[in-house]
Amino acid sequence: MPKWQEYKQIAKERGALALELYVVNTKPVGPDADIPGTLPDHLAYQAQLEASGSLAFAGPVSDETGEEMQGEGMIIYRATSLEEARALADADPMHARGVRSYTLRRWMINEGSFTLSVGLSAKKTSFS
Repeated sequence: MPKWQEYKQIAKERGALALELYVVNTKPVGPDADIPGTLPDHLAYQAQLEASGSLAFAGPVSDETGEEMQGEGMIIYRATSLEEARALADADPMHARGVRSYTLRRWMINEGSFTLSVGLSAKKTSFS
């Protein structure tokens, strides 16, 4: 497999968008994690990032059956680098207070389409 930046160039040369976003998979550190006590600060932080344009999407994910919650979540950041995305994740109150741990990966969007604009915290939508 080529290096990330080499593949990004290859994707662009073949006409793909090669939009780079950053995916955070986050999970509780244990059964005693104070998620409810940290949630208001976490949501305020997410709203701040959304308003600044750094937060693309965020929310919980189910277990593999699609039926149960396990307290895991996914966050998609818009950032200029992996380091900037890591700083955003580190500053999240859930991570900064040690309530949740996370993994961070680059995500290159090459295919698909999307014509919906949704401000989740602001409850705004626009269609084009």
